[in-house]
Amino acid sequence: MFFSGDPTSRKRVDLGGRSNKERDRQVLLEQTREERKRRLAVRLQNSSATKIQKCFRGKKAFDMARSEVRKTFCSTFGENCQRVDWNCFSTNSDFLRQLLFFFNASEDNDIAILSQVCNLLLQYVKHGDVVNLFAGNDYSAVEPLVSHRVKKLALICVHAVHQKRYDWSSQLLMSVESAAMPFVRLLEAVACLINPKLPWNCKVVGYLQQRKIYCLFRGIISTVPQNASNLEHRTSALEQVLMLVASHVGDHPCSCPIVDPRWSFSSQLLSIPFLWHRLPHFKKVFSANGLSKYYIHQIACYLPSRADVLPNDVSANHPGYACVLANVLEAATWILSEPKFASDRAADIITVSTSLLDALPAITSPTERADDDDDMPMDVDVKSGLDVDLQRQITAAFDSNSRLLEHLVNALFRGTLSTNYSDPSGPSDAEVEAVGSICAFLHVMFNTLPLDVTMTVLAYRTDIVPALWNFIKRCHENQRWPYFSKYISPLPADAPGWLLPVSVFCPIYRYMLKIVDNEEFYEQQKPLSLKDLKSLILILKQALWQLLWIIPSHTSPTQKALPNLLGLKKMSIDNLKSRARIGLSELLTQLQDWNNRLPFTSESDFYSQEATSENFVSQAILGNTRASEIIKLAPFLAPFTIRVRIFTSQLANSKQSATSHSALTRHRFKIRRSRLLEDAFDQLSLLSEEDLKGPIRVAFVNEHGVEEAGIDGGGIFKDFMENITRAAFDVQYGLFKETVDHLLYPNPGSGLVHEHHLQYFRFLGSLLGKAMYEGILVDLPFATFFLSKLKQKSNFLNDLPSLDPELYRHLLFLKHYHGDLSDLELYFVIVNNEYGEQSEEELLPGGREMRVTNSNVIMFIHLVANHRLNYQIRGQSTHFLRGFQQLIPKDWIDMFNEHEIQLLISGSLESLDIDDLRLNTNYAGGYHPDHEIIDMFWEVLKSLSSDNQKKFLKFVTGCSRGPLLGFEYLDPKFCIQRAGVPGVEEHGDRLPTSATCMNLLKLPPYRTKEQMQTKLLYAINSEAGFDLS
Repeated sequence: MFFSGDPTSRKRVDLGGRSNKERDRQVLLEQTREERKRRLAVRLQNSSATKIQKCFRGKKAFDMARSEVRKTFCSTFGENCQRVDWNCFSTNSDFLRQLLFFFNASEDNDIAILSQVCNLLLQYVKHGDVVNLFAGNDYSAVEPLVSHRVKKLALICVHAVHQKRYDWSSQLLMSVESAAMPFVRLLEAVACLINPKLPWNCKVVGYLQQRKIYCLFRGIISTVPQNASNLEHRTSALEQVLMLVASHVGDHPCSCPIVDPRWSFSSQLLSIPFLWHRLPHFKKVFSANGLSKYYIHQIACYLPSRADVLPNDVSANHPGYACVLANVLEAATWILSEPKFASDRAADIITVSTSLLDALPAITSPTERADDDDDMPMDVDVKSGLDVDLQRQITAAFDSNSRLLEHLVNALFRGTLSTNYSDPSGPSDAEVEAVGSICAFLHVMFNTLPLDVTMTVLAYRTDIVPALWNFIKRCHENQRWPYFSKYISPLPADAPGWLLPVSVFCPIYRYMLKIVDNEEFYEQQKPLSLKDLKSLILILKQALWQLLWIIPSHTSPTQKALPNLLGLKKMSIDNLKSRARIGLSELLTQLQDWNNRLPFTSESDFYSQEATSENFVSQAILGNTRASEIIKLAPFLAPFTIRVRIFTSQLANSKQSATSHSALTRHRFKIRRSRLLEDAFDQLSLLSEEDLKGPIRVAFVNEHGVEEAGIDGGGIFKDFMENITRAAFDVQYGLFKETVDHLLYPNPGSGLVHEHHLQYFRFLGSLLGKAMYEGILVDLPFATFFLSKLKQKSNFLNDLPSLDPELYRHLLFLKHYHGDLSDLELYFVIVNNEYGEQSEEELLPGGREMRVTNSNVIMFIHLVANHRLNYQIRGQSTHFLRGFQQLIPKDWIDMFNEHEIQLLISGSLESLDIDDLRLNTNYAGGYHPDHEIIDMFWEVLKSLSSDNQKKFLKFVTGCSRGPLLGFEYLDPKFCIQRAGVPGVEEHGDRLPTSATCMNLLKLPPYRTKEQMQTKLLYAINSEAGFDLS
């Protein structure tokens, strides 16, 4: 074999850049570090094992010692304490010392022994003094030992009951007289040992509280069934002990150490779900003396900064803060029922309720049917994650059957705020504090609880509306608004002081206006005078304009914000501004509705001067500007003519965007005059939204089956729109009915007349939308409550007179009835009568069993009005609205109130303005403004009756009403053209003709005024359709 390889040795190169020595040093350091960690873990393990062994040996030794002492105790005093006498309880005896040493609550035998000991204790106390029993004749000499033994004995008795709580849960409410039960003897012994008259009372109760006695009571009470009842109707032993322990820190000062809030009565017991349902007698004691004042004040002091003290050990849907709130509110109904307690407790109850409601998720509870297509559930709509029964307990505290909210508001305002304007000076500090407290409470409540639960009570059982108005008025006149920085977070330094009171005042007064009747509003002037309403409108208008236009939507980075001392999340400045904007807008809208019914102030009082400027109008027309947002939220700030200009601009933009589609498709329909509605429904209802926005041409077919003469350049379509709307909305057709004032509204029984009535309503909605879209005015006088449906608004009691004045009078009779309404035997049902068919319908679930009383009559009136004005026609109104919104979006129509919408549909009811028409007329064919025939024509037109003037306008334009803003906006402008053969002066046999698509009148040169009038009247009253043109 020959060697084949490289005999030279190659040098190894470490590409890591480190030498072997450096690498070895790093490995050594790492190994050393690991060894150190391992040795430390071993030492820790050995130390832990030693401690565990020590603890185990100690416990084992203690258990052995305990067992030895127990044996000694039983041999000395007997298994059942049969060898125990009076002297065994003294300090010289080992009886109590041994018992307290070996007692173990987990041992049933020990609990049996303790029960016998308590039985003997109670027997001896009946025949002697308990102090002598434990201390003999010289208590002062043995005080430390005696108090120590009594502390321990009382504590182990409670431990024993806590240990056996599940076994005894169904019997824990048995009274003291049921001494045969072991737990009764145990608790009665505790009550005996902590009697307030005993010298060691303070030390013993303080010791028990330090040893977390309320945690033990929490465990015991939680096992009591929620619907438990004391069959003997006497105070149970458990409630008796609770009263003694809890009342120790009532109104009387003592030397007990301060208890950690986490283990206090307030946090441990008041957070038990349905506490008063488990302890009915304790609720009365808690509410009737100083306990409630002390403990509710305690919660009020620590809740803002120590919200973590409340336990949450029950379940996720029974959080501690919600349980405390429910229990405090239920107790408060008792506390505030007596006036002597009301004033000094209301402030603390409101503080606690505000903090706890702020933490509560929003609760929704629809109590009436919504005005939509689908049936809404009547029951509580749970979205908060809380237990349903817990939600009901909270909401029940504020409903109309409870007087809590009434007592809270009236108690806090009593003696501080006046409802009469007697003091023109600014509010005092006490008034500011009262207003801030109640407004913060109500604002948080509005964000948490259903408004229908609380608003009736606030509006009709308290004086909060006149009281807040008096406060707002005085602050405004003195130009001095207080800052509520304690409640609002974060509060910018330049935030207006009226923000909090106004945001609360507006929704309450708005709700009140829903049920107020005309007599109360205009004649009795309740709750505010008409003079005050004028001032109110000006103040609210300025506030709303300031929020929408002047105040920025958020705090700038350089602006300092004042802290919120209460830490309320729902009282943020943004939340408050949002609520105030909505509340101000809705209230002013409602006041404008009242002013439209019967004016009490000038219409211009609702306008903002700044909203009339050309700059504002141009921004509003552009869209996506602050001005356009103001028009959406508060359109009443701008005059009607300005809003019509914006609406017209929106229509023009929509038509322009639809031009590309309509250029490709042009729809022409043949409509028989004898079957106008049926032909139109069959053909036009198939059109899409885009097709409806495009041009539609119509050819009429007369009764002979011949297509009428004339090319539809728009005029025939106008005539078609007027004729079809007149036919479809005729009450004889069955889709619509008339009020006593001959105003149209959907027929609730339309389904009995037409099988496909809802499809017809959708078609009619699109027809009305098309008329508004094309600027065609139609003579359709709608009822105001139906026009509200175009704005998707609900109607209320004050809208009922136009529909059913007799029902309105009956409801007012109930509202102002001074006797007992339950004697009238009325129930929450209503009878429907359509075409002779009667049916009874419940206004609420279970309404047939729910009697109308003085406390719920407002709800009954509201539900009856809602049924007639909203519920009965909701299907028809919804389908009509769907067709209408195919052409007119909600944002457009929301710019106008119901009265203004009627003007958009039908124009003004005033007679034709001949002078305005003459100023906006063009001339052709040799005519000019000063021509003698033209002068004669205007004289003839002015001499015609109002009806004939409307017929003339329809003859030349296709519509009997002029443009809403005047003939300046008629497109194309009205034109008078000379008719006849040029050069021939005699045309007495010719009739005037027209081209409605061009708004053109072809007028022959008549010789006399009488001749012109005769021919003109004949032409405009002809029934020949478009054959004359």
